[in-house]
Amino acid sequence: MSRIFLFQRRLYSAMSAPTSSPFTRAVVSSMKKLYPESLADKSFDNTGLLLEAPFNHARRQRNSVLLAIDLTRAVADEAIARKDSVVVAYHPIIFRGLKSLTFKDTQQQSLLRLAQEGISVYSPHTAVDATPGGMGDWLCDIVTGAIAQSSTTTTPEITTCSSKTYSAPTYPQPGSVTPSPSSTIPHVKTTIHPSPQPTPDGLEDAGMGRLVTFNEPQPLTTIIDNIARGVGSPAGIPIAIPQAASVDSIKIRTVGVCPGSGSSILLKGVSQIPDLLFTGEMSHHETLFAIENGSVVIALAHSNTERGYLKAVMREKLEGVLKQEWESLRKEGSVVSPEGLKEVYEDADIEVHVSEKDRDPFGIMVRTT
Repeated sequence: MSRIFLFQRRLYSAMSAPTSSPFTRAVVSSMKKLYPESLADKSFDNTGLLLEAPFNHARRQRNSVLLAIDLTRAVADEAIARKDSVVVAYHPIIFRGLKSLTFKDTQQQSLLRLAQEGISVYSPHTAVDATPGGMGDWLCDIVTGAIAQSSTTTTPEITTCSSKTYSAPTYPQPGSVTPSPSSTIPHVKTTIHPSPQPTPDGLEDAGMGRLVTFNEPQPLTTIIDNIARGVGSPAGIPIAIPQAASVDSIKIRTVGVCPGSGSSILLKGVSQIPDLLFTGEMSHHETLFAIENGSVVIALAHSNTERGYLKAVMREKLEGVLKQEWESLRKEGSVVSPEGLKEVYEDADIEVHVSEKDRDPFGIMVRTT
């Protein structure tokens, strides 16, 4: 049976049964190639295509993708206004089984509205953490000074604040990234918890968490400056240090990095706690345990260790793979596509955007008096 005939059968089947758009399927295929779902931590995570919106060729969406960390109502509004086909939300909006889908739940409202508009939702989460070149490696590049934001500003959520003591909340807004190989601090990088074997070809270094070991101990202040530049110069850096030490006196040889909530990766199952634990959040008691053992903790608020990766790395990577994937589908579809899909396959354009509304729930109100 020829490939064309098989493809034709799939197309006509798609016209008679509910299915997502061809472009959506190209996005899902591209994400799986970049961040294999087999690398995700399935013990708790829920990755993959979480919402497959039905395709209506009479009212089709644009060939565009919106990248976000969290699928909030504001992000859903953004995707609907843009007529995107897919939202790639790093954090799964569905973690556990649903017993109902109603408008009473605000997150379910977003899912129902997106489905109505024909917008699908894909979540890669820990597959991005574990994949070489993923979020963990990006954080290592920030720590070592290999990259820095060329435009780093903090944008207030509101322009005025009635408080006479504190500013309006600000939220880190990572800018474009400039590689800085000449300023990279010499180091060795290893995976803390390697993924179970076998891993996909070429991804032997996959796993959760990364350990940076500098050739020579570095001043903590140098690393703090690197982190601040890399994540968008936040108004404040939450840091915990041993009580008998000062920031200026501390030297760092090893840095454990993990995006999001990193205590299970950086504290459990390690032979020695790194000198610095760089993550999004840790509990009070876990932080006390770390500093009582002589380590430093920098926890920036959960998604502030994740969001910059979308603009710095994922957008460009997805755009490159998606162009090839969509072009391949277009060549097949243009040969045998039914009348209702011909216009779809004639559209060669693709767009990948990073959400402008996505931000961490926590902002920083800075004391002004």
